[in-house]
Amino acid sequence: MLIDFIPDGSLYPFESRWFDSSVGRVHYIDEGAGPPLLFCHGAPTWSFLYRHIVTALRDRYRCIAVDHLGFGLSERPAGFGYTIAEHTAILGELIDHLRLDGFVLMGQDWGGPIGLGAATARADRLRGIVLGNTQFWPIEAMANRAFSMIMSSRPMQRRILEGNFLVERVLLAELGRKLTAAEADHYRAVQPTAETRRGLAMMPREIRAARPLLDQLARDVTVLLGDKPVLVVWGMRDMVFRPNACIPRIRESFADVDVVELPGARHFIQEHAPDAIAAAIARRFR
Repeated sequence: MLIDFIPDGSLYPFESRWFDSSVGRVHYIDEGAGPPLLFCHGAPTWSFLYRHIVTALRDRYRCIAVDHLGFGLSERPAGFGYTIAEHTAILGELIDHLRLDGFVLMGQDWGGPIGLGAATARADRLRGIVLGNTQFWPIEAMANRAFSMIMSSRPMQRRILEGNFLVERVLLAELGRKLTAAEADHYRAVQPTAETRRGLAMMPREIRAARPLLDQLARDVTVLLGDKPVLVVWGMRDMVFRPNACIPRIRESFADVDVVELPGARHFIQEHAPDAIAAAIARRFR
């Protein structure tokens, strides 16, 4: 199932591209020329989240932003499980298809572990890493695990599927007046029905279900990617991935880390502080 939606060119001024993965059609954008930057979103967003950053950097970099299967304009394939492991495998296929070499990976929310998981298998082709409000080790915080349990319950799964709860009551509740009505509708439009939201509904469950994967990923990242230059861009008002818990763990995992604090930003940092993030990337990876 593909999404019948064409983004407004004034809000999303990019050419849509498609990759036929082993499972389904993946939508992505590939803008500009220069050193490649690969942008990975989490839930409940899509590549639209990176629009301002791509616009700011595509005069100097090749900017690639992907929609994971089940998100954005990508397909909702029958039989796909929408687990973090499956998303990681499909992202790896896209990296290989595009023959990316010397690329910088940016991951936020679930885009962090998905991107890093694909990168550990291609460490020799990875130039650097940008992490923003994410986590690539097992999620132990009680609030996060409680969120997973609640969102995985039958009543809340129904609200996610039938009422688009994660878009309406999580993303749009946070961003509020940051978005115009048209921008908010672009987040709604790519999750129009219960059937199209099945991948979205899976993500809260993965907070607990993906623990073995995250445990292995944390070890692999340190061993295979620990010498890569890392930029951390962090929304300091995020109640999901709290800076005092996450940033020290990232510093422990890598030898060369720069941290840029985004004082007024919450979880969806690409909407709160796109200019600061783009400037930090340009400084760190000239």
